[in-house]
Amino acid sequence: MQTPFTRRRFIGAMASLGAGWTTSMRAQVPAPAPASAPVPARLLQITVDRYDWGTASPGDISAVVQSAGDQIWEHCNRSQLDLIKVYRRRDYPVTDILRDWKGRISIGLASKDARWAQFAFQFGHEFCHALAHHSGIGKRGWHNLAHANMWFEESLCETGSLFALRRMAENWRTAPPFPQWRGYAPAFSMYAAARLALPEHRLPVGVPFAAWFHQNEAALRACSTLREKNTIIASQMLPVLEATPAGWEALCFLNLGSRDPKKSFARHLTEWGQNAPPDLHPFVSRIAAVFASEAVKKKEDAAVVIPFRRLDSFPAP
Repeated sequence: MQTPFTRRRFIGAMASLGAGWTTSMRAQVPAPAPASAPVPARLLQITVDRYDWGTASPGDISAVVQSAGDQIWEHCNRSQLDLIKVYRRRDYPVTDILRDWKGRISIGLASKDARWAQFAFQFGHEFCHALAHHSGIGKRGWHNLAHANMWFEESLCETGSLFALRRMAENWRTAPPFPQWRGYAPAFSMYAAARLALPEHRLPVGVPFAAWFHQNEAALRACSTLREKNTIIASQMLPVLEATPAGWEALCFLNLGSRDPKKSFARHLTEWGQNAPPDLHPFVSRIAAVFASEAVKKKEDAAVVIPFRRLDSFPAP
């Protein structure tokens, strides 16, 4: 019967081999990384289908959509996303609710050739849907796309497109994906400005946003993709997100509330705030304040955001 080779016997055996062995082994074992070694930044994992993009190469498209997504993703420090597959559609862009057979998030874009601003605009929108439905947090939520408040997600995604374009215009002046693309930077801000300048994307003269929203909420609840109205709403939320870009991570918590397809917008906002982490509560309140009536706003000190308990005072649909 063999004597068990215990930890004590192992240590003794190693010691008996002498200092020469331990010295040679020590030279072969790499030194551990210092505790202060920087952690590599998280990168979006994106793959682009090879076919039907016209004159644009998959590699160039990947660089553009990576840049667009990064403008938002860099503010989502606690979130996780699986690999995103970008494929070509001939009708309209879309984020598939179902994953592909490899478990990848599928985003279809309806652009081609070297229309980089259009690629960035479409991907910025769809990437926000991916955060809301496919992030590590968001995928635990409700994925019914026909509920009465879906217009709000669509408007946030429209905001994401504008946000990404304007940030890319700044970043590409000094750090484009390729040096020869630096001259394209102004095209991103021009694309965003042109979209916001369209008459159908502007509030009627003399009409406050809260009044306009009260008049149009019923139509939005009936159809979430009224793009002219989505863009008007996005133009109101854009300054909030540009001032507090960390709010983008709140998208991951948007669909974790009750699964009532007809709940009020006030309840939708309240549940969003309740499910978001405490550090995102001020951001959710600032977005809620965009939709508040002037009567509600006047009751609040200018330096204080509207608390969630006050959201019930918003007009019901």
